[in-house]
Amino acid sequence: MMISTKGRYALRIMIDLAEHDRMTFMPLKDIAKRQHISEKYMEIIIKALSKAQFVQGLRGKGGGYRLTREPDTYTVGSILKLTEGSLAPVACLECSPNTCERAETCKTLPMWQKLDQMIDDYFESITLADLICQDDDGYDFVI
Repeated sequence: MMISTKGRYALRIMIDLAEHDRMTFMPLKDIAKRQHISEKYMEIIIKALSKAQFVQGLRGKGGGYRLTREPDTYTVGSILKLTEGSLAPVACLECSPNTCERAETCKTLPMWQKLDQMIDDYFESITLADLICQDDDGYDFVI
């Protein structure tokens, strides 16, 4: 599993929005400038975030984007799953139920399932609030 730029940039966008007043709409060009991300690429990502109702958009003067909920209600896992699709470490775990013809006899499947669960548990345990309030709690993330 490798997190793409789309997933990493989605996290950066969400963190940027979380660091600002939830009642204020942030223009996409301002976020792009602060995050050093192409505005065109951000439009693709923000569309997915908006469709999933993670962000709300407003057109026109004073428009932009803002979070629809409090930062502590968004998990890194939910954002990455939205943009990446799957965080599964192997292809056979990407669909449920597992349709691999070797699943019944696969000696490595339990190992991959455990890794998949560890990845999910880890990313679901981190919220946007954790990322914006980094102090001495052991959260020292670079995205």
